[in-house]
Amino acid sequence: MKISGNEIRVGNILDYQGKLWTVTKTQHTQPGKGGAYMQVEMKSIAEGTKLNERFRSAETVERVYLDEVAFQYLYDDGENLVFMDQQTFEQIYLSKDFVGASAVFLIDNMVVNLSMYEGKPIAVQLPDHVVLEIMEADAVVKGQTASSSYKPAVLTNGVRIMVPPHISTGMKVVVNTIDGTYVERYKEV
Repeated sequence: MKISGNEIRVGNILDYQGKLWTVTKTQHTQPGKGGAYMQVEMKSIAEGTKLNERFRSAETVERVYLDEVAFQYLYDDGENLVFMDQQTFEQIYLSKDFVGASAVFLIDNMVVNLSMYEGKPIAVQLPDHVVLEIMEADAVVKGQTASSSYKPAVLTNGVRIMVPPHISTGMKVVVNTIDGTYVERYKEV
């Protein structure tokens, strides 16, 4: 869908110069001399590079809409991560680099959203939080509980995080998949 330069907003996906770009920042500028324009900062979805462009209101650019498809994580085959479409049961193989650092938080049978463009995966979005068990936690040092200090712990997936002093080995905790930080102790219902 074509949109004019002054309709570009943060979060839009644009097809520009043969690549897909995510709009990260926009600024409408009206100089004293000449016509108004939209200063747009974009980030390439494929390479991660940034680009600054000016779009006049008379210019048009192609806005892209991505399909969000629910996929279930099945397993890690060593080189790739295997996902299954929840509707068609078709399996796809994605490299660990494609999924990125959040791949360590994938749990068998976890449902993730894949952003698809023309049938090809563009990005993977995990749930915001995941429940994991503490495999190893340092002992509490006497007097450490008086202040809001944290201690290191290792999760069952091998990731090291900082947890409050009251968390011990065997407890389940909620972890933020975006930045890998402790959120809260998991309370089973």
